[in-house]
Amino acid sequence: MTVSFIAAPAQASMDWGAMIAHSGPVGIMVMLSLVAMSVACWGIIALKYNHLRIAEHQTRTFLDCFWNASDLEVVYQQSQTLERSPVAQLFIAGYRELGRAGGEDGGSFAIELGSFENIERALQRAALDERTELERLTSFLATTASAAPFIGLFGTVVGIIRAFQDIGMQGSANLATVAPGISEALVVTAAGLAAAIPAVIAYNYFLSRIRVLRAEMESFASDFLNIVKRHFFS
Repeated sequence: MTVSFIAAPAQASMDWGAMIAHSGPVGIMVMLSLVAMSVACWGIIALKYNHLRIAEHQTRTFLDCFWNASDLEVVYQQSQTLERSPVAQLFIAGYRELGRAGGEDGGSFAIELGSFENIERALQRAALDERTELERLTSFLATTASAAPFIGLFGTVVGIIRAFQDIGMQGSANLATVAPGISEALVVTAAGLAAAIPAVIAYNYFLSRIRVLRAEMESFASDFLNIVKRHFFS
């Protein structure tokens, strides 16, 4: 009895560089765009994570100082060192407007209604500035999350069109003819998803942390105005 062995075909390894190079000028341009978007997103993710981490830490430090201090001047001096805390910046804006309201006289203020409204507006302006700073660059993450899959899909469609054109030129539609062109086209879709998935996760994560800081700002602004009304309003 003779046993014959049939050699299994060698498993082809993926050559990503060759796939991208053979995807045509449109495919290469789409791929480079997606790579650039992905790199930019990871840079923004690192930057925003560090920014929000410092902002949260400094906000906790400021609130501890504010509620434990007996003199607003001491809080003001401490808040000067907490430049990344949005709540501390709210206090600085409100305290400066409080100083302009009527000047200090023996440690107390006599504030009229118009001056109280100026303090409230100063807090609102500062809150708007801090919200803008907190949300800076996050719109790019949202844009990448929504646009990158469609950019990848566009590259895929163009690649499939090229694959079918090659089939028509060669006059055959066997697997060996179809598979390379289709695989090259699908690489662009994978790149689009690779750019979009981290972007959407990071965007939602940062949005939740920013929402917490915005709530802290709104709560502090209300508390600060109540303190001003109770102690300085006449």
